[in-house]
This record gives sequence, structure tokens and C-alpha cells, in this order.
Amino acid sequence: MTTAARPSNAVLAEFGVSATHHEELRNLPGGRGLTWRAADTVLRPSAGDGETLWKANVLAHLPRSTEFRTSRPIPSASGAWTIDGWEAWRWLPGRTDETRVTDVLATAAAFHRAVADLDRPDFLDAADDPWARSDRIAWEEEDLPPVRTLQHLATAFHPVDAPAQIIHGDLLGNVMFAPGQPPAIIDWAPYWRPVGFADAIVLADAACWHGLDPTEMLRLADERAEGRQCIIRALVFRIATFELLGVWDAEMESRHAPVVAAALS
Repeated sequence: MTTAARPSNAVLAEFGVSATHHEELRNLPGGRGLTWRAADTVLRPSAGDGETLWKANVLAHLPRSTEFRTSRPIPSASGAWTIDGWEAWRWLPGRTDETRVTDVLATAAAFHRAVADLDRPDFLDAADDPWARSDRIAWEEEDLPPVRTLQHLATAFHPVDAPAQIIHGDLLGNVMFAPGQPPAIIDWAPYWRPVGFADAIVLADAACWHGLDPTEMLRLADERAEGRQCIIRALVFRIATFELLGVWDAEMESRHAPVVAAALS
């Protein structure tokens, strides 16, 4: 079921969607039912906040790469990145495949090299959603929720010396593959953490939800500096998010238990 109203014809026109394509507008799967496509334009509701504008400016000017693709933001007729609560992006062909873990990690490495010199954006300081709070919990900047699994994982916390930079913290389901083209990175979730944390989130997600053997998760983690510690923190990040969203329960604990046990071994 669609959970958001369709963008108006006036919004479509502002973002350059011709009248002949207005009737082609269709709701896309994923994106919580909030995203629409008309021709080669994808539109989604926008807060028009600092994060939205920062990502649009960065991705509009990011040099093109042979190793990955990124969607480019579409300015409105007035030059603004948002109009009447909507933002627009170029459509990218491709499909996600959460089983292609090593390909996602390779794409992540190329992307993180491309954005390594960016300064820390100010909007991160004001972020207070469950994901932002859980990121801080995972890095001991906010107290742990009273969840047994989190308390157990926290006993294995050790300092991480790797430098922080801007990362994409939700890559496994946001890298798309298309024949003959570099992988495409979508739905950037920005955090200021070591690159190994982004990789660890990919590995933990793959092990918890997409069939990656926990032993293989650890093998891939061990190829990265401080990889095991980043796995611990990635699991804390995900589990704390589920707790703050009110969906952490006995079934979720059971699903995560083998991966948590492996991480703590």
C-alpha cells in the first residue's frame, strides 16, 4: 500500500518531468512506499534539511568513477534541491543482491576512497533518530539500552584507533548491480566513523539476514584492521536500533544469537 501522496503535477514540472510523462508516474517498491518514478526521474519526500542539501551538493559534484555509480540529484527550475517537500534524483538501473557480499565490500571501498577528503558535516550533530542514537551507542557516546545482548557485546568493547571519515552506513541493500555497468550506490546513510565500521555493518547484516556463514563473516572481518572490534560495534548498532524502534524481541534475539556468539568467540 502506498503510504505517501503522489507528487503534484506542479512538482513534477519543477523537476523537469514533461506533461507527457505525468501519467507514467508509479510508486516504487521499497523506500517504505514513499518513492515515485516518472521516466528517468525518481522523486521522494524530503525534509529539505541539512543532510538532504549536503548529500545533493556532494553527489552533484562527485567525480564519475569506473568503479561505482551514484544517482545524481536533479535541481528544480529555480535551482533548489527541494520543492514543496520533494527532492528528485536520476533513475539508475540495477537490482540489489545481498548475497554478493564481497562485491558490495569492493564497491564500498571505492566509494569511501572517493569521499575520504570530505569534512565532517554539521548536520550529524543534530541527528536524533533511532539510527543516529544507535550509532552513538555503538561508539560509547550514549548509554546502552537495558538489553541483555547489548550488555554482553559491550563487555568486548576495545578502543578503535582507525581514523574516522564520512561513510555509508547501510550498504548491503543499497548497492545495485546491472550487466555491463559498475555497481550503483543509493540511499546514502552518512555517519562519521572508520571505514571498517561500514564494512562490518555489511558483514553483520549479511550474516544475520542473508545467509552469510558467521565463520565467513569473521574471515572477511579479519582481512580488515580492527575488523573484529568493528563487528562487535556493528551488531550493537543494529540491535540498539531495533530496540529503539520497539521491534527487538525473543525472535530477533534468537536470529542474532549465532552471529553474536561468533563475534564474541
